[in-house]
Amino acid sequence: MNGLDDTLEKTVNNLLYNEADEYKHIPKPKHLLPNVNRIEEIVNLLKSILFSGFFGDAEINDDNRKYYTVQYIEKLYALLNEQIYTSICFPNSNNPDDMEKLSSELTATFIGKLPEIKRMLSTDVKAVYDGDPAATNHEEVIFCYPAIRAMINYRVAHELLIMGIPVLPRIITELAHSSTGIDIHPGAKIGEYFSIDHGTGIVIGETCIIGNHVRLYQGVTLGAKGFKLDDKGIPLNVPRHPILEDYVIVYSNSTILGRITIGHHTIIGGNIWQVNSVPPYSRIIQKKAVTSSFSDGLGI
Repeated sequence: MNGLDDTLEKTVNNLLYNEADEYKHIPKPKHLLPNVNRIEEIVNLLKSILFSGFFGDAEINDDNRKYYTVQYIEKLYALLNEQIYTSICFPNSNNPDDMEKLSSELTATFIGKLPEIKRMLSTDVKAVYDGDPAATNHEEVIFCYPAIRAMINYRVAHELLIMGIPVLPRIITELAHSSTGIDIHPGAKIGEYFSIDHGTGIVIGETCIIGNHVRLYQGVTLGAKGFKLDDKGIPLNVPRHPILEDYVIVYSNSTILGRITIGHHTIIGGNIWQVNSVPPYSRIIQKKAVTSSFSDGLGI
């Protein structure tokens, strides 16, 4: 056992006290950190609150809906307050008492925003349903469509981000990214009646601005063409992603890069690489495909 004890001691010391340059950028927190499992529980609670009766174990009807909503919100307050506290402590070492008061105030403020978050999500449900003949009813959209799961997380995370809460919004959107393949940065600004069809592989960058009644198909990237660096070589957080005005449609696997503007009522066809602004009512499509005949393997 002495050999194992020696190895264990050496390994622990190397893990905890190694001062190699490669380790120096990894912080050593002195307080609680956000808990991903608790945050996932918070998101599930929010789904039960925002879409009453669709999620959760309780059998909710008109007679008990208020009771359960109150119960869920009280539980949400306790869990979210804890995670907001750990999040605002994460990047700084302010007075813990001040942080407790601030986290309590922020949690109450966020809960007050839930009706508006629900209203925005309701427009998304309608947009997805109206744009997909395969959807048989709004209930199916809420239960089954990855777009709605991704948008619940995004709209919640976006509100937390604009309230100045660090870390927590990114964790929430990355939970949706992991389960749906839809990657929306919480900093993106997305208007009403936003619709995603299928959704796998969609990427929406931090400084994107998306208007109302916009529809994206699978594989669409709204990304940065490049980024500027400061004197130390650190990327500057400046606007670098596209602006999509109202009623824009972007079909599958198209890539739109840089701080460009796609004018309202524009359609971007599939498999397009777009790095220049286009005026309203544009139609951006590929050149006509070339048709070839094949005989005994010739012409390939």
